[in-house]
Amino acid sequence: MPTTTTPDPTAPDDGLAALSYEQARDELISVVARLEAGGATLEESLVLWERGEALAARCQQWLDGARERLDTARTAATGTTEETGS
Repeated sequence: MPTTTTPDPTAPDDGLAALSYEQARDELISVVARLEAGGATLEESLVLWERGEALAARCQQWLDGARERLDTARTAATGTTEETGS
């Protein structure tokens, strides 16, 4: 019996990896608006939901990366300040 797999909405070939934070956020807003408006079939709604989840995960990746960069910069600044005694 053949097995079918659902495509991973976070897979690189769906274009998510290339989206900036702002692009992913704007598309997520659009997806949410379409879901809230209703009128989509169940299958369309599921596809929208999956895309929204993937977009939200992409936005979170950007935010996590930004937080890591800030933490690194703060640590470097603190380390430099402590080393110089300022």
